[in-house]
Amino acid sequence: MLIAKVDSGLLVFGSLRGMAFLLTCSFLFCYSTISVWGNQNSDTSIYLDNITRILDRLLDGYDNRLRPGFGGPVTEVKTDIFVTSFGPVSDVEMEYTMDVFFRQTWIDERLKFDGPIEILRLNNLMVSKIWTPDTFFRNGKRSISHNMTTPNKLFRIMQNGTILYTMRLTINAECPMRLMNFPMDGHACPLKFGSYAYPISEIVYTWKKGPSSSVEVPQESSSLLQYDLIGQTVSSERLKSNTGEYAIMTVHFHLQRKMGFFLIQTYIPCIMTVILAQVSFWINKESVPARTVFGITTVLTMTTLSISARHSLPKVSYATAMDWFIAVCFAFVFSALIEFAAVNYFSTLQANRELRKAAAMRAAAQEAAAVAAAAATGNDGEVSSVDASSVLKKRMNSTPLFERPAKTFPNPPVNAQAFLQQGHYGDVQGHHLRNCLPGKCLYELL
Repeated sequence: MLIAKVDSGLLVFGSLRGMAFLLTCSFLFCYSTISVWGNQNSDTSIYLDNITRILDRLLDGYDNRLRPGFGGPVTEVKTDIFVTSFGPVSDVEMEYTMDVFFRQTWIDERLKFDGPIEILRLNNLMVSKIWTPDTFFRNGKRSISHNMTTPNKLFRIMQNGTILYTMRLTINAECPMRLMNFPMDGHACPLKFGSYAYPISEIVYTWKKGPSSSVEVPQESSSLLQYDLIGQTVSSERLKSNTGEYAIMTVHFHLQRKMGFFLIQTYIPCIMTVILAQVSFWINKESVPARTVFGITTVLTMTTLSISARHSLPKVSYATAMDWFIAVCFAFVFSALIEFAAVNYFSTLQANRELRKAAAMRAAAQEAAAVAAAAATGNDGEVSSVDASSVLKKRMNSTPLFERPAKTFPNPPVNAQAFLQQGHYGDVQGHHLRNCLPGKCLYELL
């Protein structure tokens, strides 16, 4: 029994020692964790204090009214452009719109620093406290700097004093166009920018990545409907003015017009209208209403197409390729109407001549009959058929030359009186004289 009590006491003592060991380990772990966390907070606080002191030191005595190296070397501003959206292009206003990231890089010796970080990534609040280039777009009509939700500006300072300044801009710039070959034309829309106040003796602009890579236009960024963006080129030039000589950077965006819209809206309708005008030649010339409707309708259609084609163009003083095409189509259509008018006029003139000829022939026949009748009842007895024939010939010879028939007819019958006394009739029908004998007409006997 004594042995059992001793064993139970040893077990209790062992349990107490285990619990004490666990408590000691837990305490040491918590202490080490708190120490590390405190050290981290202390390091972060020290890091932030260092950055704040760096910024304060950079701005201490900094004058943002003076350019870097004022009174000394020229300040070089390196630029590059990333186009996020290109278009639309307006032919009427001769302008285009694009959304870009405009980047500028320069060195400001006053902003050099030493510290635990190589690049200071700052927001737009720092921009207003240092000097920035006064870049403006020379051919820009309207430019917008985006401010939602905050000003879309990126600002970074490197240890060697290099500054990177990026802005998101929407630029609406003019694009002079020569529309001689419209709609088979192409254009080079420029974007020109430079310093507004500083001449080249103080600021010069260069392309950061060289002429071939300083302007990036991803294929998916093009939002053009009537054009294809086939490429871009960069250049630089100098502009002299009364206030000095300035550096101008230029980007040309090369555009080629698409033909599909104009084929559907103008070219095909014009071609079909011309074909329709030529169909009128197959209609009988006696169908005056039908041919008149064809002619006038096609002329009005061409006029409407010409006006609608001009709506998508500025009011230029010269003729475009489309204007010449429409003019030729209009000439074909109008000539078809003129042709019908000429045919109708000369047909009517010929019919009137035949009517006058028929009337003259009837009058001659009646006069010959009257002479023959008078001679038959006179004192001289019967008049031979030769006298009647002479009267008819004399009457025909008295007819003006332009009213005489082109065909020469044989002499009239020997006895014209007998011919007239047989009871045959003469009338005008279908613009032809009918003085008919069995199988022959009078004008065939004359």
